[in-house]
Amino acid sequence: MPRVISADGTTIAYHRAGSGPALVFLPGAFNDSGTCAPLAEQLSDRYTVVRPDRRGRGASTDAIAPAGAGAYEVQREIEDLDAVITDIGGAAAVFGFSSGGILALRAAVAGSRITRLALYEPPFALGGLSGHTPQRLPERLADLIARGEPGAAVELMQLEGIGLPPDVVEQVKHSPVWPQLEAIAQTVVYDAAICRPPNLPTPAMARLDLATLVISSPDSWPGVRSAARALPAELARARYVEVPGGADHGIPAEATAKVLDAFLAEDPASRVR
Repeated sequence: MPRVISADGTTIAYHRAGSGPALVFLPGAFNDSGTCAPLAEQLSDRYTVVRPDRRGRGASTDAIAPAGAGAYEVQREIEDLDAVITDIGGAAAVFGFSSGGILALRAAVAGSRITRLALYEPPFALGGLSGHTPQRLPERLADLIARGEPGAAVELMQLEGIGLPPDVVEQVKHSPVWPQLEAIAQTVVYDAAICRPPNLPTPAMARLDLATLVISSPDSWPGVRSAARALPAELARARYVEVPGGADHGIPAEATAKVLDAFLAEDPASRVR
């Protein structure tokens, strides 16, 4: 498993497979490199598919100590992505899922060498998610992490950051997956910071001259679907497409691979809208 050292000393591990143009996958909250594995597998015969473990997850490390989680800046994960892109050749298309989509868009604005963007249900505060960004959530999560309460941080993120019903959260707490979520609890501070209020596309994002595909599913949660539908109108070179089968904010691998492959094969000079 290849590894690269980011600017602050964090080791970022990533899976790499296939051949062809590079395509990097950035997952969202509570996800690791395995989240996009089925989608990457669908594309590995045509692309070099790269699935990093974001810092603090999977085989990656994290130079940020729990006591300092509140000092996290999104720039740290942009540097992580840049280190991976440099290691695989210097430029890549990026597929961002959920909050990973917002991170990818932030990276593109910051100057990361991204050739194209595909964003699957990035939860901007648009459409049905308008006003859904809880105040001071990153600070409250960071305080729980600093106090050694990872379970409480996971629960808070699920309830207020993601918006899961309390009964669903209770079911998850009593499931075998709960200890795995507690093990990466510090990373919820990061995803909450990526989605910090007002969590709207910035003027720099609106000016970004980069072909962008926004993807959602009619079977997904209504809020994230309507937010995704609203996003292309906020960006210079974006369009929206729906794929079947994405229940509960999931990624239907085969259908998504089909539209992603078509998008990546388009003439780079063409306008997206």
